[in-house]
Amino acid sequence: MPNIVYLHGFGSGPDSTKGRFFQRNFSMIGAEVYQPDLAEGDFQGLTITAQLAVVDRAVREREPVLLVGSSLGGYLAALYAARNPELVPSLVLFAPAFGFARRWAEQLGEAEMAAWREQGVRFVHHYGAQDSLPIGYQLYEDALQYEDFPDVKQPTLVFHGRLDETVKPEFSTEFAWSRANVQLQFLDSDHQMLDVVETIWERVAMFYQETEPLRG
Repeated sequence: MPNIVYLHGFGSGPDSTKGRFFQRNFSMIGAEVYQPDLAEGDFQGLTITAQLAVVDRAVREREPVLLVGSSLGGYLAALYAARNPELVPSLVLFAPAFGFARRWAEQLGEAEMAAWREQGVRFVHHYGAQDSLPIGYQLYEDALQYEDFPDVKQPTLVFHGRLDETVKPEFSTEFAWSRANVQLQFLDSDHQMLDVVETIWERVAMFYQETEPLRG
């Protein structure tokens, strides 16, 4: 049975609403979706590097035909695919969190970034826990070593909400610019795009069929 690895977003988990939706829908066409816990139970100690290690294990164990990522998961998927093109045939990204480190600094501002550095942690909303949880400053420090826009060569389908205030749609535009392998579709929705998942699914299912030769 074909395997698909789904990477959840920041402050989410393997039981995410979108993840479960695509798990159900892919199962109806004979595809199995695996959703790893990118934080591995340690949200406060989260780093990009540690999450990429989780992705690497999931990919090497399951040899997925498709790597799917939402928000930070989308950024991780692109980072991993750019570094391991032979292991990732194709990608689907939902509101990928490109420019991750840069956006933290821009959105928080100098004062809040300084407070985060001095205190070591700051509290953020965790959708999975439905609560505010601490996140360590090492997340930002580690993220600085990674490029804003990974140079992905594989066939890639990107969805982004025009009303997204978490990751501006311009980031996906910049990523797709000059990359003939990237298809970018904007939708009248917000960052989570939960109100348009049926529309997204129709296109994702088509993309899955279009990239079937890559699975040979």
